[in-house]
Amino acid sequence: MFQPLYDSCRDLAPIIIVIVFFQMVVLQQPIPNLEKILIGIVFVVVGLTLFIRGLETALFPIGESMAYAFARKGSVWWLLAFAFALGFGTTIAEPALIIVAGEAASVAANGGIIINTSAARDSYAFGLRLTVALSVGFAIVIGVLRILKGWPIQYLIMGGYAGVVIMTMFAPPEIIGIAYDSGGVTTSTITVPLVTALGVGLASSIKGRNPMTDGFGLIALASLTPIIFVMAYGMIQ
Repeated sequence: MFQPLYDSCRDLAPIIIVIVFFQMVVLQQPIPNLEKILIGIVFVVVGLTLFIRGLETALFPIGESMAYAFARKGSVWWLLAFAFALGFGTTIAEPALIIVAGEAASVAANGGIIINTSAARDSYAFGLRLTVALSVGFAIVIGVLRILKGWPIQYLIMGGYAGVVIMTMFAPPEIIGIAYDSGGVTTSTITVPLVTALGVGLASSIKGRNPMTDGFGLIALASLTPIIFVMAYGMIQ
């Protein structure tokens, strides 16, 4: 019963040690709002424990079971439609992406890139979220095709990053940093568990595919394509 709580405390311990060390030894200042911080740590431990338990009991099994079901059904088009919808749906609701898109809209408004109104900021943020979600849906489709066809992932990654480098030379400077950050925030709490379970389940259900070598790699594609799509979004704005 207490093992999950212990695991969460163990995982958070290095972060806490680093903060306490630099606050007390390097800065040589007392920790401000110590009571609130301790309460917050308790909430984080409990929340992390419940989140991991939820992944293990719900998200991972449902992702794998649906991958098995689609493989047995034998319909590639339905599988690809599901892959796109899964990538799009999990990304558009990603909390980290919502925060980054909102911050990007505020900075763009303050920098004169867009009109500094609430409607303009909301439209810019939603457009950014929609672009990233579409890119992740596209990436998961490519990843599923890679598993079905047995394509080597290294060529997809090399080609993708070659495209990133080329687009970086032409994209507006103010969108480049946002684009690179968008690639990171897509692979977070909601997207990663379901996409990973989909890849592993699909590779496990197809004859001739190895879950270890073929089932992983979807997350790499999902973090690559948003960079390209967001720079394209900035170029057409």
